[in-house]
Amino acid sequence: MFTGIIQAQCEVKDIIRKPGLLSFPILLPEDINMTVKQGASIAIDGVCLTVSKIENNRVWFDVMKETLDKTTLGSIDVGVSVNIERSAKMGDEIGGHIVSGHVEGVVEIVAVKESENNKVMTFKVSRDWMKYIVHKGFIALDGASLTVVDPDKEKGTFDIWFIPETLAKTTFGWKKVGNRVNVEIGNQTKLIVETVERIMKSQ
Repeated sequence: MFTGIIQAQCEVKDIIRKPGLLSFPILLPEDINMTVKQGASIAIDGVCLTVSKIENNRVWFDVMKETLDKTTLGSIDVGVSVNIERSAKMGDEIGGHIVSGHVEGVVEIVAVKESENNKVMTFKVSRDWMKYIVHKGFIALDGASLTVVDPDKEKGTFDIWFIPETLAKTTFGWKKVGNRVNVEIGNQTKLIVETVERIMKSQ
């Protein structure tokens, strides 16, 4: 389980590609790296991955075909920065919302507007997902817990307003139109929507 509060941006240091498998290391900040062990769960751009090995200060992860096909990790490259969050522990503050690290798919940034001290991005998704995306509801994008603004169900778009702290701490500070990001919709939201739909159909 994660909270959607990104702890750092980390650079991908290498990539090994094999049929149906991608392996890569990242260089974690020292304060995080010193307590990480093999087998630990870390969210990389919102995808829950397992530490496969640790070599000096490099932490390695393996990504299987299913994840490569459904997330942005299939297209990462050396030198790219990714959002990271270690799994939550009992007693940790839940500053965002409960995030599983099980990504639904990807969304695309279709517009970016900036003004003094403000930045808003518009994301486009499959219209099938829009029933789960509600005004002022939570959504996880590249692992960051964010608040939805102005969802347009006909266009399949919604906005996210970013505070300076989020822009500084996450990769959204440099992302632009055309970039794709991983999306996770809250399980509670999906359960409520699907339960209501089931009840309505049975009447």
